[in-house]
Amino acid sequence: MRPVFFQWRGITVHSYPAMQYIGLTLGVLAGNIAARLTGLDAGRVYVATILLLFPALAGARVLYVLSHWSEYRKNRGDIWNTRQGGAAQYGGILVAVPLSIPLLAAMRIPFGAFWDVAGITIMVGMVFTRIGCFMNGCCAGRQSSSWLALELPNSRGQWARRFPTQLLEAGWAASLLIVGLLLWSSLPFDGALFLFIASGYALGRLVMESMRELRTASRRFTIHHAISLLIIVTSIVAITARGTH
Repeated sequence: MRPVFFQWRGITVHSYPAMQYIGLTLGVLAGNIAARLTGLDAGRVYVATILLLFPALAGARVLYVLSHWSEYRKNRGDIWNTRQGGAAQYGGILVAVPLSIPLLAAMRIPFGAFWDVAGITIMVGMVFTRIGCFMNGCCAGRQSSSWLALELPNSRGQWARRFPTQLLEAGWAASLLIVGLLLWSSLPFDGALFLFIASGYALGRLVMESMRELRTASRRFTIHHAISLLIIVTSIVAITARGTH
C-alpha cells in the first residue's frame, strides 16, 4: 500500500489526510453545485457546510477513538494524530445534524433541502476518504479465503488475504450517490434524498462492519452496528411520518 502519498522538499504528505482533504473539497464543491441547481442560496449553504464541517470532523474522530479506547488510553498522544487514519463517519453525523437545527434556522436555510445537498457532499467525501483508508491500510477487512478477498495489509503492516472493505465501502457510497441523484427529482419531499442515502449507507455498513478486522475478536457486534440499525429505523419512521401528511 502507500501510506505516504508523496514527499516534496522535506515535506511528507500522508495518504489518508490527503485523500480526506481531496474528498472534502470535492464534496463541498459538489454540494455547492447541487445547491445552485435546486434554487437554494448557495452562499449560505456553503457557509453552513463549513461551519458544520469542523465539529463533524471532531465528532468523527472522537467516535473512532472511543470505539478503540483500549488502545488510545495507553497512547493518548495519538488521539488527534490523524496521519494514521481513524474517523468514524457516524460520529460526524451524530454531531452535525443536531447542531444544524439552530444554525439552519438562524440562516433561513430549509432543513430538509440542506441535508439533501449535504448527503451529496458526504458521499463524495466518503468515496475519496475510503480510498485513503485503502492506501493507508486502516479500516482493513478481516482475513478470508473468499473470492472477494485480496492480498492486503492492515494498519500494522500485516499482509494477508482480506476483504477489501475500504474499496467496497467507497463503491457502495458511489452507487448510492448515483442512484440517489437519478431518483432525486421523483422523491416526494425535501430531505428524502438524505434519508435514502443515510439508510442505504447504514444498510451497507451493517454488512461491511461484519467484514472488518476487529481488534477484539470476541466482540462481533459493534457500536457501528447499533448506529446503523438506529439510522435505518429512524429513516423508516421519518419517511412513514411524512407519507401520512
